[in-house]
This record gives sequence, structure tokens and C-alpha cells, in this order.
Amino acid sequence: MLSILLALAAAVPGATPPAPPAVPVLVRAIGRGELLAAGDFESQPRSPGLATGALAPRDAAGREAVRNLSAGAVVRAGDVVTPRLVRRGEPVTVNLRSGGLTIATSARALGSGGMGDLVRVVTSATNRTLDAVVEGSGAVRIAVAP
Repeated sequence: MLSILLALAAAVPGATPPAPPAVPVLVRAIGRGELLAAGDFESQPRSPGLATGALAPRDAAGREAVRNLSAGAVVRAGDVVTPRLVRRGEPVTVNLRSGGLTIATSARALGSGGMGDLVRVVTSATNRTLDAVVEGSGAVRIAVAP
């Protein structure tokens, strides 16, 4: 598409080719698992093809990189996820709440998840596998019907 526009602009005397759009790109390299901030971006001209699907800095800020991202890279939705509060293999606290009663025990996460995600955990005491909802950093809860 850009090549067609450039060819048309060259055919019209005195016409200048359109400037490439400014796209938010990373100003520094971001490692896998790092959180992005709005200050990690600056606008630079890129071809329209590279601009497709680029996340705005406000949409990417506070999200976690799923892979290493190099400086100057355009960040897309598949490059970031909500921050992981529970990681596979790490210890977690399992909370069971019913009314005003709370019971807590330790477990190990069998999967990773962000706030509100469902993860499987195996309890340390009974070696039972449970499905739990992430409610904070290193903490999950088991829902009990009232």
C-alpha cells in the first residue's frame, strides 16, 4: 500500500510522499516478567505495517512482558499480560472463607495466574489438588457456598 502511495506521489509533480505515522516504541530493553511503565515509550516514525496493532503506552503500562523485548520494538497485545501474582512452583497461601470464618493453609502453585485467574494448587499438608482463584501476591482463595 505504501509503495502504491509513493508511486502516485512521484507521478504528481510537486507532491511529497506521506510521512510515516508516529508509533509508540520502547526506549529501553524490557526483560521477560518485567512490568512496563508509560515512561518506557517514545513516539517514532514507523511504516504503517509496523504500526498495526501497536499498544498505546497507557494500555501497556502496568502489564508484564511475556518475552524479552528489545529497545525500539513496537509492543502489541500478545507481548504483554496482566501481572502474574502467583507463579508455577512457588508457595502460596490458600484461604478458605465461609461467613466470618477464615482458614488458611500452605500450598504450591501448579500454574501461574494474575488477579482473579483460576489456578490449580496442591496443599502441603494433604497433598490434595484444588482449584483456587488468585486474590493477591502469593495468595489464593477457595470459594465455599454459604
